[in-house]
Amino acid sequence: MMINIHVQILLIILLWNSDCQIIPRIEECGLSCSQGVHCKSKPSSDIFNSFCHAAPTSLSSTILKSMKISTVIKCVQGSPCSLHLNIKGSLSLDENIRGLEICSLSLDTQQSQCTNVRFARKKSKMLNGKKVQVQFNCFEVNVAQHIYVTMKTVPNYCDVKMSQEYYVEDCKNSDVGKYIPACLAGKLDYNVERAKKIISVNVSNFLRDQDYYVRLCHKWFTCEDVGQFAVIKGKDALKSVSLKYSQLLPCLCIEGWLAVPDARRIQLCPFENDTKVLWDNIVYNPATQTLAWEPACPVLVTVNLCRLTKSNDHCEDIQNSSKHFPEKVKYSRVDTHPRLCMKFTTKQGSWVKCPFAHGEFPAWKMRTAAVADQIQVFFTSQTKAHFSVLVCNKTQLASCDSLGMHHSVSVGDSVSITMSQEMCGSTICIQGWRTDVDYSVPLQICDIHCGFRGHTYGNGSPAKAMTHRMKSMHSLH
Repeated sequence: MMINIHVQILLIILLWNSDCQIIPRIEECGLSCSQGVHCKSKPSSDIFNSFCHAAPTSLSSTILKSMKISTVIKCVQGSPCSLHLNIKGSLSLDENIRGLEICSLSLDTQQSQCTNVRFARKKSKMLNGKKVQVQFNCFEVNVAQHIYVTMKTVPNYCDVKMSQEYYVEDCKNSDVGKYIPACLAGKLDYNVERAKKIISVNVSNFLRDQDYYVRLCHKWFTCEDVGQFAVIKGKDALKSVSLKYSQLLPCLCIEGWLAVPDARRIQLCPFENDTKVLWDNIVYNPATQTLAWEPACPVLVTVNLCRLTKSNDHCEDIQNSSKHFPEKVKYSRVDTHPRLCMKFTTKQGSWVKCPFAHGEFPAWKMRTAAVADQIQVFFTSQTKAHFSVLVCNKTQLASCDSLGMHHSVSVGDSVSITMSQEMCGSTICIQGWRTDVDYSVPLQICDIHCGFRGHTYGNGSPAKAMTHRMKSMHSLH
């Protein structure tokens, strides 16, 4: 256990050191060789040196001794700082060697850079066998780049080669984060003008002579464009832009970055807790009787169909209707009753939306009438529909336990239910629902009292009905 703790501490120290490591600075890049050895370099594009051939028997395969790679920062006054590879290699001079070819290949972009280092022939013969140090630091690289560096002889002899992978420091390094433009993402401040649907963005803490991009985007797995991005010119005194939006959504973000390759981006998502607007995107298709909801933003939510009670303060979940995003929420063959609603539940709470509450779609009604020891049940509807009816004992708010057989009835017809003495009481209800759809609101007329001949029961909601001492009929819808 103590060994593991020591290892963890060592890793933390190493990571901290890598983030805080000071990177050497240079003002000019170039080539240098050991004292007394004259060398020069030029960009290499010699395709023939890509092909190797057999080395002379007198040439040792270990003529290349070592190669070390590090990063340097080149800073010239008036220009942004840049990162360069610092490549150090050593070799033993030989009369068969005219020079070295050093190449760097970006494993991220597959772009390569090569330089050809040549030694003065006369001096190389005189110094035959001498170990020479070569240093080259003119390969410019980007932040966090994955590099493959090779060093081979000129001419290119097979099996006489050195190679090494290298990772350039990222923006977590204190020097890189402070001096390299790609890491200077800036600071965003905003103001919303809701009447004009405009977000004003002010940018600070970035290189003033560099152009800067700002855009609005919808954040899913990536941040997707919402309109075109705006440009703040480096020469502009005012570092702000105005961006138009169509709707303030929780995934609407402001993104900014410097106008340089591989620039670090920053995002500000100020509306991420305002999820209420997401529940409005409910669509019903009358032709297919399909009710669907698709969020404008990613959200962790559970969706249920539910039955709104008379007091409108509770919506009872309809069985087997629970769905979870990210799958598209879709219900087929749905009853268009005003009290059939959608309930959305997140960590922040629950919201209920009733898409049929405004009477835009046909609804059905249920009514009952007491005749002797029987209860007659009637259904009315503007469209053809089929229903089921049963007597139940409402023991809990959301459940009504069956006390008898199911009865089927169509619109315009009625069904008579014989009530025994045991089936009378304050918790007894007549429950009806549509059977020609997959999701229907079960409506109930309760407080069924026996022994009142010619009396009618009913109300206008699926809540408890009062017993009326009158002969006129009341409906439940």
